[in-house]
Amino acid sequence: MKPIEILMADDDKDDQLLTQKALQKSRLLNNIHFVGNGAELLDYLHHRNGFGDREQYPHPDLILLDLNMPLVDGREALKRIKEDERIKHIPVIILTTSDEEKEVLESYGHGANSYITKPVDFSEFLEAMNVLSEYWISIVR
Repeated sequence: MKPIEILMADDDKDDQLLTQKALQKSRLLNNIHFVGNGAELLDYLHHRNGFGDREQYPHPDLILLDLNMPLVDGREALKRIKEDERIKHIPVIILTTSDEEKEVLESYGHGANSYITKPVDFSEFLEAMNVLSEYWISIVR
């Protein structure tokens, strides 16, 4: 089975590391790449501004997106992704600390495929990543 290319947009290095460790523990084949804000996410997806090498920056099969980031936040990045015919097919999973109903509804309204509130406890976070991996990487095609 071909590894899944995951692109995570999150400005928190600790969250990036936790996500990477949790996905590794799930033992499913995947590669994870990171960007620190929505502007970098859009540049990566369009292979511009330093992200031109498609070997080093492959097309993602799945995007994990934090909402609260500098430059271009996750809300705006989600809108731009889902408005762009070339990339709107990529599943976008919101992975954020906010559990406000307004944020959830707005995210789904702009085309998010799932919304996950980041658990604070590592074991709960690991379980959430296991479920995410099982569903989005093993089950969904």
